[in-house]
Amino acid sequence: MGLPPGTPELKVLDLLVSVAETGSLGQAAERHGISQPAVSMRISALERQLRLVLLERSPTGSRLTPAGAAVVDWARPVLDAARALLSGVAALHADQQGRLRVAASMTIADHRVPAWLITLHGRAPEARVALRVGNSSQVADMVRSREADLGFVEGPHAPPGLRSRAIDDDELVVVVAPGHPWARRRMPLPLRMLAATPLILREQGSGTREALQEFLRETGELAPPAAELGSTTAIKSALTTGDAPAVLSRLAVSAELHDQRLISVPLEGSRLLRRKFRAVWLHETPPVGPAATLLALAIRG
Repeated sequence: MGLPPGTPELKVLDLLVSVAETGSLGQAAERHGISQPAVSMRISALERQLRLVLLERSPTGSRLTPAGAAVVDWARPVLDAARALLSGVAALHADQQGRLRVAASMTIADHRVPAWLITLHGRAPEARVALRVGNSSQVADMVRSREADLGFVEGPHAPPGLRSRAIDDDELVVVVAPGHPWARRRMPLPLRMLAATPLILREQGSGTREALQEFLRETGELAPPAAELGSTTAIKSALTTGDAPAVLSRLAVSAELHDQRLISVPLEGSRLLRRKFRAVWLHETPPVGPAATLLALAIRG
């Protein structure tokens, strides 16, 4: 049910309360930063609207009529509620401006986001960041459904329906356990052999898997996977059995390559398997505030 016709404006009710509290049109005008004639005119308009005499005016001041006193009593809780409403809205704005919901693919979340967030905290200490992690497809879905303000994904292509900005790239490497036959290869691995070999793969929707499929597209379909696992950590654990190779981010296996727990197998033609890191967001909500700061940090690396 809507408000009835003739409902007074809050500002003129506030003026009336100020006249009641100060006992003077002039002091009420000073409190509100307007002229005394403007106060008198607005109170007179309220009286006509309500069809009541609210003030008795005299050279020594203005005082409420009984009707005016009743209207002031009713107006005060209305004005208090309006102030509470505006205060609550201001708090919501402050909360939204300081809140940043980020979603990132696993590689980016592990190897890029922590440094970005440390720098962001130094520049915007009021920002409260919530980070969710998934594969690139899941991250894109979080952004589309407004569960995240800004997403970071990996793969050869930008997710459909989202704005994006390339921020970095990453090398994928073929890795095997030290006991795997490929670890002793002297010649680079032919791409056709890689495509024909069952690999330990990430699940569908992973940027790593999408990049690998794109890279090997000209050689044909990938062989059925030896296993499909939901995280890089799980794949690295499975690699230790030595039964199957995998293709993983060099960032994610740098420690294992350094101490030779895993061996990198070069590809024929010295070809590098690379993929893009991208920031993504909705067309209608470009990054602002802390989100814009985080995007700038990501672009600069």
